[in-house]
Amino acid sequence: MTAAGTVSATGAVPPPALHRDRRFRTFWAGETISSFGDRVSELALPLIAVSLLTATPVQVSVLTALIWLPNLLGLFLGAWVDQRTHKRRLLIIADLVRAAVLLSLPVAYLFDAITLTHLYLVALLTGLGAVLFAMARQAFFVALVPRSAYVDANSKLSMSRSLSFIAGPAVGGGLVQALSAPVAILVDAVSFLGSALLLRRIPVTETPPPPRQTSTLGLVREGLVLVLRHPVLRAALGCTSTVNFFTFIAGALLVLYASRDLGLSAGAIGVALGFGALGGLAGAALAPRISRAIGLGRTAMIGAVLFPAPLALTALVTGPTWTKVALLAAIELVSSVGVMLMDVNLNALLISVTPDDALARRAGAYSAVNYGIRPIGALVGGALGTTIGLRPTLAIAGLGGVLAVLWLVASPVRHIRTLDDQTA
Repeated sequence: MTAAGTVSATGAVPPPALHRDRRFRTFWAGETISSFGDRVSELALPLIAVSLLTATPVQVSVLTALIWLPNLLGLFLGAWVDQRTHKRRLLIIADLVRAAVLLSLPVAYLFDAITLTHLYLVALLTGLGAVLFAMARQAFFVALVPRSAYVDANSKLSMSRSLSFIAGPAVGGGLVQALSAPVAILVDAVSFLGSALLLRRIPVTETPPPPRQTSTLGLVREGLVLVLRHPVLRAALGCTSTVNFFTFIAGALLVLYASRDLGLSAGAIGVALGFGALGGLAGAALAPRISRAIGLGRTAMIGAVLFPAPLALTALVTGPTWTKVALLAAIELVSSVGVMLMDVNLNALLISVTPDDALARRAGAYSAVNYGIRPIGALVGGALGTTIGLRPTLAIAGLGGVLAVLWLVASPVRHIRTLDDQTA
C-alpha cells in the first residue's frame, strides 16, 4: 500500500464524515451490539466456573486460556481468508457459530447438565469463531473505510467497545444475580444474531483476490515474514505481545480475586469494572486528538505504559466494600485510558503499512503471536496465583507489562507523527 493520493490523518484536509456513511454506521452498530453481549459472557463464564462448579485458580485460568488458544490457528486461517472473495459471508458465519455455541449453556443449565468440560468446549469454539471474524474483519474494514479515516474509524469502534465496558459489566452483573450466569449468556448469543443480521444488510463490493502464486503454507510464511521483517509491524507485535502476556496474568485471576479475596458480589464487580471502563471511552475519544498534538507514535507509547502499570495497584486493594469497589474502578479507569491510546493508534498504523492483499494473513500471523501468548499468560497467572498467591501475582503482572513500551522506544514508531510518516 502506498501513500500516493492519500491525506494525512493529521493534515489540513479532515477525514470523511463516517457518521454520515450508512454502510459504516451499520457495521458500527453491529460491532456495538456484539461488544455489549461479550461483556456479559466475560463476567458470566468465569462466574459459572467459580460459583456453580467451584473451580480452582488453575481451572479458571485454563478457561481463559481456551478462549484465546484458537488464535494460534490465525496463521492458517488468515492465509485461507485472504484467498476468499466474500469476507462478509465469513463474518456472518462466525457470528452464527458463536451464537449457537453460547445457546448450549442455558439449555444445559435447564437440564442441570453443565460441566467444566462443556464450559471449556464453549470457550474453545467461541474463541475459534472470534478468530475467523477477526481475520475477515481486516479486509472488510478496508472495503468500508477510506485510508485517511482509519484513525477516526478505529476511534469510533473503540468508543463503542468502551461504552460496552461501562454498561456491560454492570448489566451483566445484574443479569447474573437476577437470572443466574448461564441464563445471562443468552444476551451474548442474541447479540451475535443481531450482528449477523446487520452485516447482511451492508452492501459492499469485495475485490476477488489475485490468482494464487503459492501454496497455503507459502502464504503463511509470507505473513510471518511480513510481520517479523517490517520494523513497524515487528515493534508493534513485540509491544502488544509483551503487554498481553502480563495483563492476562492479571486478567485470568481478576474476577476470582475480586470474588474470593475481596468478597465482592457479582453486582459489585460489575459496577467497579463498568465505572472503570469510562476511561476507555475517554481514551478512545481523545486518541485522535492526542495523536494530532504529539504524534501517533508517542501517543501509543504513553498508552503502552498507562495500560499495564495500574494493575500492580490491584494487589493493594483493601478496606470496606465501597473502598474496594472505588479502588478497583479507579485502577480500571486509568488502565482503560491507556489501552485505548495504544490500540486506536497502533491499529490504524498496522492497517496502513500492510498491503491490501495481505491484510488477513498479516492479521493471522500477528494475532497468532499477539493473541496466542494470552493463554500462556493466563496459565502462568493460574500457576503463580496458586503458588505465591493472588496479590503478588497481580503486582508482577502490572510491573512486568510496563516493559512492553521498550519495543516502541527502540523502533521507528516513536518518530511517526501521522500515517503518512511510515512511508518515509
